[in-house]
Amino acid sequence: MVSILVTALFGLLCVLAIAVVEGRKKSRRDHGHDEHCCEIYQEMSLWKHPAAAGDGEVVETVVELLARVRGMVPPALGAAGAAEGFPGRWKAIAAKLEGLPACLSDLSSHPCFAKNALCRELLQSVAATLAEAAELAARCREPPAAGKLQMQSAIDALAGKLDLNLRDCALLVKTGVLSDAFTPPPPTDEATSTATAAQADVRELLARLQIGHTEAKSRAVDGLLEALNKDEKSVLSVLGRANVAALVQLLTAPATKVREKAATVICQLAESGGCEGLLVSEGALPPLIRLAESGSLLGREKAVITLQRLSMSSDTARAIAGHGGARPLIEMCQTGDSISQSAAAGALKNLSAVPEVRQALADEGIVRVMVGLLDCGTVLGSKEHAADCLQNLTSSSDSFRRAVVSDGGLRSLLVYLDGPLPQESAVSALRNLVSAVSPDSLVSLGVLPRLAHVLRVGSTGAQQAAAAAICRISTTTDMKRVVGEHGCVPLLVRMLDAKSNGAREVAAQAMASLVGYPPNAREVRRDGKSVPCLVQLLDPSPANTAKKYAIACLLSLAAAKRCKKLMISHGAIGYLKKLSDMDVAGAKKLLERLERGKLRSLFSRD
Repeated sequence: MVSILVTALFGLLCVLAIAVVEGRKKSRRDHGHDEHCCEIYQEMSLWKHPAAAGDGEVVETVVELLARVRGMVPPALGAAGAAEGFPGRWKAIAAKLEGLPACLSDLSSHPCFAKNALCRELLQSVAATLAEAAELAARCREPPAAGKLQMQSAIDALAGKLDLNLRDCALLVKTGVLSDAFTPPPPTDEATSTATAAQADVRELLARLQIGHTEAKSRAVDGLLEALNKDEKSVLSVLGRANVAALVQLLTAPATKVREKAATVICQLAESGGCEGLLVSEGALPPLIRLAESGSLLGREKAVITLQRLSMSSDTARAIAGHGGARPLIEMCQTGDSISQSAAAGALKNLSAVPEVRQALADEGIVRVMVGLLDCGTVLGSKEHAADCLQNLTSSSDSFRRAVVSDGGLRSLLVYLDGPLPQESAVSALRNLVSAVSPDSLVSLGVLPRLAHVLRVGSTGAQQAAAAAICRISTTTDMKRVVGEHGCVPLLVRMLDAKSNGAREVAAQAMASLVGYPPNAREVRRDGKSVPCLVQLLDPSPANTAKKYAIACLLSLAAAKRCKKLMISHGAIGYLKKLSDMDVAGAKKLLERLERGKLRSLFSRD
């Protein structure tokens, strides 16, 4: 029995001894692999920082740097292959590393490779990424100190850096960025040399917008802003489609500051007047609208100013509305500061000039907001844009006219017109609205004193709109009387001598309506300038569109002998003969009256 126990105990001891030996062998194998990975990482670290290999500072040429980076690829690839954990991710990283040598060969074969600072910077970035790959692969042989999720995030970040390196390398080779950014030898002429050097600096800045990480691009935007402020023409002369596309992409950068800087540059480019088409074609509208809707204070301001400038094109205005730009612009009119509010109102004015966009604006409540701006706009520019917008909205739609009147727009326009220099668009909006209001309301609201004020002190365009408004309201005897009582007749007579054909025409049209009320006709006859001016408007030239209205006025005045004599003495008969041959309405009738009066005067002399 004892012998059996001894034998069993001996067997157990042998098994334990074998297990210990095997464990030590495995430990030695693992330790050897870790040492190998550590050696790779140390070697990569020396490649990443060549100065660390010796006491003195090492200055590499671009060719030497390229050779060093090429030498770093195989060890990094080996480390990635030996990494444990996350096999799918490391396999993808290994595939990216395998593509690096071909990209580096393409880059080194470019004619400008050794002459361009961008190549050196890209190679340095690739070297840093390769060293990081080796380090991360070595860490994957150890238990994760910070957790599995953090290691996974680090591997994904490494993959992103490799993607960026590969993309930038291909971009430098295929898009001509290297050639654009290459600085040519300076010319001998000093002035030309300075200009060429400035352009070369701008080219490099524009190239930097397209490569590297966001922080590097942000620094490039800083430089570009400085260059724009210093010499805008130099920047615009070398700006290309790819540069604009890179700037547009920065409008959606994660960092607020980067978005603000990009919006500032794009705003300056839009205001320069030469880049609107490029900005729109490169997709600037959607990010600008998002920035106007939810960006920072500065970002919103720059985005809205840019949208105002771009919306001057009717096609772009349609596109802004199609991308949902109306709502943030309308909101900005209610909540923005003075600059943003004025720019938003200006953009909405441009959008409202496009007929097919107006209903979408109405659905967003633009009428009420524009009326509110007329009453409470923080700056004069906001009120001017609001008046322009109301003019556009009411130009062709009765429903819009009723909506403006219903929201108090007519009262707001009248108050706005009390200023020393009545704005043409406000008078035009008033002209559009008078047909939507009863005559009694027009009188009680004080429309006629405002129209007389415009005829007295307004610009030619404002006076023309006021005269057109008088034409529209002078449909009854009572309204003709009220217009005359407010002193509009002599002011219209003065307009007959205006330089603008349109102003002369509408003044003659208003007078042709007003002289149907006898007291108004008497006032016209008393004005010594009325008949001579009306006779001049009988000119048969096609450019003169006031002929028929001048004839109508003169027919009403021809009952007075003094007026007949004035017409004849100023050459009316000659004009009327030509107009009769042209079959202009009323010309033959007026000619007969004047010739009959002329014969009577001859007989009376005899």
